[in-house]
Amino acid sequence: MYTLRALGDSRVLALVEAAGSGDWPAVKAALAPFDLGRDDQVLGELADLDGVQAWIGRAVEEDKEHRATALLISGARHVNWGWEARTSALAVDVSQAQWRVFHERLRIAEEQLLEAAELQPEWVTPWRRLLTSGRGMSLGPAVNETRLDAALRRDPLNLDAHIQWVSQLQPRWGGKPGEALAFAREAFAGAPDGHRLGCVIAMAHIEDWVESSRQNCLVTPEIQDELLEAAERSILHRAHVRRPGWQEDFNTFAMALSLASESIALPRVFRELGGAYTPWPWKYMSQPEKMYARARRNA
Repeated sequence: MYTLRALGDSRVLALVEAAGSGDWPAVKAALAPFDLGRDDQVLGELADLDGVQAWIGRAVEEDKEHRATALLISGARHVNWGWEARTSALAVDVSQAQWRVFHERLRIAEEQLLEAAELQPEWVTPWRRLLTSGRGMSLGPAVNETRLDAALRRDPLNLDAHIQWVSQLQPRWGGKPGEALAFAREAFAGAPDGHRLGCVIAMAHIEDWVESSRQNCLVTPEIQDELLEAAERSILHRAHVRRPGWQEDFNTFAMALSLASESIALPRVFRELGGAYTPWPWKYMSQPEKMYARARRNA
């Protein structure tokens, strides 16, 4: 077992190391193989990197040619930085000071992401990140639905935007039970065989587990069959194309299949992973690495 770093790709690792050093010219050079406006996993590597917020503001102000890219990175980082201040605690357990910092950082993120989206109208990643900030800012269904529509107009099969909406539809964010799963099913029904959008089914069931008071709520023949079919039609299908970070999609299915005690697809998923662990979505559990290891042994 090992924790995947930089999406398991040496080019992404070079990007992360450049960003960790605060070297904006090196970051721009390392971005050459990627389309940051469409690849949210690569953007996520920068958004998760502590310290980016300390220097990216200078790039926003000084590099007019690449202002949109700098705004996108800064905005995405401020969203994550805001959630780091809030923590994953229940709302009632978040202090007033934490809420203040949370909203200050999200406000900056909103301004920067909206400007990036205006400068590069074809980009989808600003809208996906605005879904997260909009949820945190409690901007309401009308605003967030508009943002989802904006993302899906640019990329109708975008997994990251769909997963954000699955979260938005949870009861803890004002949704109704069953809404997220219905949305996920409709979305995946329109996807071609082999597409990673199948992960939206797995994520919807994981979210149901998070909301439930029963640890074994996914252990039903119907859910096992649905997850098996989704895995076989997406990540385990012969048409599936692996891209940097494909291990996160397999981890998503591994967690859902494990929670459902499914026994056909789960061993195949873990075999393909070869021990590669990604924090998402296992971080929904209190001891994510331990639970991954246990699920792998049981499979």
